[in-house]
Amino acid sequence: MRHKLETVISRLVCANEANGPLTGIDISDQFHPNQTTPDSTLRNLNAAFLISLCGKSHPLHSQAEHFINELEKQPSWKRAAGFYNKGLSLIKAEIEHRCADDLDFREALDRLCLWLGDSRNFLDHIETINNMWRVFFPEGVSLFKDRKKHIESVRRKRTIKINRLNSDPIRDPATEVLFTSNVLLTLPSPSMHINDLHLSIELKDETRKIEKEDQAYWYDHPIHTGVELEKNEALYGLRGLDQAIEFEKRRGTAKKNVRVPCVLSISVTHEGLREIAKPYLEGIVKEARAIKNLRLFAMSEMDSSRVVREIIAPAAKHYFGEEDDNLLYEIIGVDGEYGRHYSFLKAISVFWHVLLDSRIRATFKIDLDQVFPQEELILESGKSALGHFKTPLWGAEGIDEDGNAVELGMIAGALVNQKDITRSLFTPDTGYPDEDIKGDEWIFFSRLPQAISTEAEMMTRYTDKILNGRDRCIQRFHVTGGTCGILVESQRRYRPFTPSFIGRAEDQAYLLSVLFQSSERNLRYVHKDGLIMRHDMEHFADETMKSAQIGKLVGDYARMLLFSHYARALPWSVKKTKHSIDPFTGCFVSYIPNTLVYLRMALRAASFFKEAKLKEGLDLLDTGIIRLSKTIDELVEDTDVLKQKYLREKRAWDIFYDSLAEVEKGLMRGDPFALDLKQKAHRLIKDCEIQI
Repeated sequence: MRHKLETVISRLVCANEANGPLTGIDISDQFHPNQTTPDSTLRNLNAAFLISLCGKSHPLHSQAEHFINELEKQPSWKRAAGFYNKGLSLIKAEIEHRCADDLDFREALDRLCLWLGDSRNFLDHIETINNMWRVFFPEGVSLFKDRKKHIESVRRKRTIKINRLNSDPIRDPATEVLFTSNVLLTLPSPSMHINDLHLSIELKDETRKIEKEDQAYWYDHPIHTGVELEKNEALYGLRGLDQAIEFEKRRGTAKKNVRVPCVLSISVTHEGLREIAKPYLEGIVKEARAIKNLRLFAMSEMDSSRVVREIIAPAAKHYFGEEDDNLLYEIIGVDGEYGRHYSFLKAISVFWHVLLDSRIRATFKIDLDQVFPQEELILESGKSALGHFKTPLWGAEGIDEDGNAVELGMIAGALVNQKDITRSLFTPDTGYPDEDIKGDEWIFFSRLPQAISTEAEMMTRYTDKILNGRDRCIQRFHVTGGTCGILVESQRRYRPFTPSFIGRAEDQAYLLSVLFQSSERNLRYVHKDGLIMRHDMEHFADETMKSAQIGKLVGDYARMLLFSHYARALPWSVKKTKHSIDPFTGCFVSYIPNTLVYLRMALRAASFFKEAKLKEGLDLLDTGIIRLSKTIDELVEDTDVLKQKYLREKRAWDIFYDSLAEVEKGLMRGDPFALDLKQKAHRLIKDCEIQI
């Protein structure tokens, strides 16, 4: 099968007498080994990798292989060249293994080679794409044709026949729903002098000390401490939520004197920032004088550690004799990959319900670059934000298209971009792409199934006779990190979590942990039509979005590696998982993840170089090699590593929920130990409250 793969790669990146390369990149133009600057060497290395994949028929093949091998002998280039050499081995082995195990894949590769062998076939652009995607990106095959048919097909696949609406739905969201969000905090922008920053003298002094630390964690677009108030994402989102609650009070859908609780986890890039995170947030909130209707609680890693140290670990030891505190500290927290804080922000609602306020029956997470557009919600959906939470669909039970029983204990809304909201609240935030694909899109093009899924799932309205939101509704697999929630009861029953090794799409990974957990009934998201938030990131932080581009690309590659291996670690088949979550969420679960990740990065970098975007190409390779090497090495060396991590994290969350269940029983019978924990929990949370 190796020579067939070589044929395919050659058509992607090599010109011949009849046609140019499909990707638009003639990789020979980027391989000039006589150029020896560091920038040229990295570009050459990337080109040599793609040329090597073309096989011996490429005139520069021997020179390219020699270039990589010689470079690996040099200490300063050992890691980068080793990364590519490992990629060559992994890709060849993965394709051969897939061909041996999957007859359909082997036949698809055979058909592709035959198709590429006749240049007349290229006149049929769409079928050329489909033949390529049958090998590399089967989730996208035929999606360019008959868009309406595919949207309807996804909707049918997602339809739930309801056999019981929730008889006790949320009735007073302002007191029954715990809002949550995450603040990503980093040091001041390097372009700003510390004396010019929007910080107190004390915080400036602390910041100078923290700047000497090594960075511990990385995030896509963290907030720079000291940024102007009008550009501060945290303040923007909190002000938006506060205004939404004020709107509800004017409508009479929230009591005049209520202050809605909102828990903020604070994830930091430098550990020293943990100490100043709450004082910093408290300072900007007080200065802005914009928050009147919320009670804000800020929880850093220090505070999540207190939850373990003062409440969960003592309860686990008291009730079960459990003494593995390190496991709890490792899993329960807010710093690190996105999955860690995401799970914490869901689980904190159970902690709140048991120890702080039993009225809390659900949690709902928002992102701080999003706001509820209340006027538009009323005009186009007939309900305000809080009105949508009262739906009896949230907590309903039903049957999916395969006859499986489901509990709709989670709820998911949608997003509309600020620039589109004047057209309609129901304008998809992901547009439908055109057919003029290029570069790495020839092997992976998630924007296409994302657009289909967005319209099929997120934009569904319960307005026809069949899909009416009473007898039938839509379940969701494609969700966003903001605009989703879960009932406390469902949280306790199913105990979903996002593993702490997931650093991107943590929202879509959350349900995977319990996808087919029960033989009787499984947890699912209900789609609530009209529950839409306006996405304002481009309005106030466009520069931040641009600077996060490379990190997002690399995070996307890591997502494919981790999702693909995580799906194999779960106690049900990959085929069963993909049947449920395709086309969009499932396209990141690949049977050839190493091949796709290496090719996607190499082709995207080559595209940057072709477009004279030297900095972007070099940044992508520098960042990708550093961040992906460790993940790839870990997954290759131990194929069961994610299974062991999944089981370990499941055990930690079982201890968390079991401990709280026993504390709750103790409180009901007046147990002094449980009552003492309750007092400690109140003191802990009081310390986290931001004084406005």
